[in-house]
Amino acid sequence: MQLAYKAVTNDGRIVTGSAQAASRDELIASLRKQHLRPLAVAVSKGRSTRHSFFGNSKRVKLQDLVIFTRQLSTMISAGVPIVRSLTALQNDSESPYLREALRNITKDVQAGHPLADAFAKYPRIFSEVYVNMVRAGEAGGILDDILKRLALQVELDASIRKKIKSAMMYPIVILTVTVLAFFGIMLFIVPKLAAILISLGGPNAKLPVYTQVLLDASSFCVSSSIIRHIPGLAAIPLLNKAPNLIFLALIASVIGYYVYRYVQTPKGKYKFHALLLRTPIIKTVILKIAIARFSRTFASLMGSGVSVLEALAVTGGAIGNKVIEAELADAAEQVKAGKPLSEPIGQSPHFPPIVAQMLLVGEETGQIDTVLVKIADFYEEEVAVLIDGLAAVIEPLMIIVLGSAVGLIAASVMGPIANLSKAVGPTN
Repeated sequence: MQLAYKAVTNDGRIVTGSAQAASRDELIASLRKQHLRPLAVAVSKGRSTRHSFFGNSKRVKLQDLVIFTRQLSTMISAGVPIVRSLTALQNDSESPYLREALRNITKDVQAGHPLADAFAKYPRIFSEVYVNMVRAGEAGGILDDILKRLALQVELDASIRKKIKSAMMYPIVILTVTVLAFFGIMLFIVPKLAAILISLGGPNAKLPVYTQVLLDASSFCVSSSIIRHIPGLAAIPLLNKAPNLIFLALIASVIGYYVYRYVQTPKGKYKFHALLLRTPIIKTVILKIAIARFSRTFASLMGSGVSVLEALAVTGGAIGNKVIEAELADAAEQVKAGKPLSEPIGQSPHFPPIVAQMLLVGEETGQIDTVLVKIADFYEEEVAVLIDGLAAVIEPLMIIVLGSAVGLIAASVMGPIANLSKAVGPTN
């Protein structure tokens, strides 16, 4: 098969090309015999031209980011200057947006800007965690090692994210179908059934409470009385004839937009994250993910020789939760005052006691990074088990909810129809 490769020569030059080989390992062995150090080997294929409806997509797959990170790490560890490495890699990605970003990043680095600052201009590609770890690697002179650890961490984050999306896909589909079916019934079916009930029992017929609530809700959704009483909207013919459901959707959209804008502010984001940490089930998932991310990121930085205070500052941005980030900032202040890290971590209401105990063991033995890697492995496995368990519970629960909703609507309508039919039927 035809394989494309990129390699580094002994004098640091970048060599690219393609060759026929039975396997990837065979081509790597062949390149090494030519005194070339392989950077990337893949099946040769045409460049992707992924576009969105409005132009080039500004999304970068995590796999593309992992490949770029590993290649940059290999080139830097081989002694290739950063500018030359970025120049060589900027045309190698399949993502148009990543290629464009790398061209601009290369110009910034050539102009004397730190690599982390250049990365920070593209938050859609490089997260706050990524940028902070690169900054720590530049400060400590261990950028190649940091990039290797970053590639591993991005892969693990992608794996957890994939599990969460997979577990939530079925409930989201069921919930969407349920909502659409509910409004479809309320707008098109219930009004016709209401006409049948009125024709059978008359306008003053006594109906069960749940049936009357259903009919009133349907009438409200279909009518346009609210919109007709609002001068600004009443002048718009389409809205004037539209059901109240459209008006409510507009109101919900406006409220949702302003809530979203508020959550993007530092104060709003902190309150939102605090709310998540008080929400049952969601709280457990978030805490386990946060602890796993804290443990692996902090272990990576400590293992790379970064100081405890700097590692805490970087790790705080890696957690993804502002409440826990604030706790780590407070822990850093206590460490600066001379306390061991295990003490403030043990006082945190969000970190379980086992984390503080393991940290204490690591401080006593001088192997904090090794201990934290074990904690990260444990909690990542816990996250996987928890997500699988939630998926197994949510699926039947959603079916029960959907069945109950359909049963309630059927009972609200069919019961009164049967009773009224008997009342108006022939008597013996």
